[in-house]
Amino acid sequence: MRMIKIIFISIALTFMFNSITFAAPHWTHEEQSTWGAIQDPSQTVVPLNYPFAECSIGTHQSPVDLAAAQIDNSKKLNELEVWYDVDIAPIFNNTGHAVQVNTSSGYTGELKIGEESFPLIQLHFHEPSEHVVGNTRFPAELHYVHIGNDGRIIVLAVAVNIGEENTTFQTILDNTPHQEGQNPNTGIQINPASLLPPMHHNRPDFYTLAGSLTTPPCSEGVQWYLLSEAITISAAQLEQLKGFYTNNARSPQNLNGRAVLSTK
Repeated sequence: MRMIKIIFISIALTFMFNSITFAAPHWTHEEQSTWGAIQDPSQTVVPLNYPFAECSIGTHQSPVDLAAAQIDNSKKLNELEVWYDVDIAPIFNNTGHAVQVNTSSGYTGELKIGEESFPLIQLHFHEPSEHVVGNTRFPAELHYVHIGNDGRIIVLAVAVNIGEENTTFQTILDNTPHQEGQNPNTGIQINPASLLPPMHHNRPDFYTLAGSLTTPPCSEGVQWYLLSEAITISAAQLEQLKGFYTNNARSPQNLNGRAVLSTK
């Protein structure tokens, strides 16, 4: 059983880092309306030559407009418990699409949902936010990406407003290379929890729905948890983030009747 779990994690990690960080063929956020039509010249057989087709034909795509959703707060949901600790060897990563931090191989931080635990694999930033509330779009959005032993992907999303500076975010900005690539073995420690809003005893309020990756290949089967409280960074930090990437956010997608559940 342990070997099966290791295989699941290996497959999931390959999927995550290939699809989010090193996806081929080349794509940009500017052409997101045609992601599904991008062809892979190394493939000649349909549908393999359209690796991002799900971006166009998927019915549970992310992000979404919460104002357009029917929010159901009548169901009892499993509570979230955030157990992120200090990572002593994070990898600061410029993916070519976003500022990202990959957790080290021995990192033990995780998100607990009910009785299930999902290890934290990486966190990254979008500018502006991907999820919106009507006409309100936040200056940025933070995604914590987790992968379970069975390969399930869980994303914890946090809206980012302008306000007080965040020290951990500054550390990330200062150590991420400005060109695509990684800055490993810096010896700089970070605590991913320090990027979160107050956790109210590790049981925050949230919205949750089934969705997808927000970048090609836009694979579905991702469960999203959107925290109801935002964090802040300074205006100067936002400008520094824009120095890496700006407008690296996907537009809201159709809900297609999906339920959005909430603890509020």
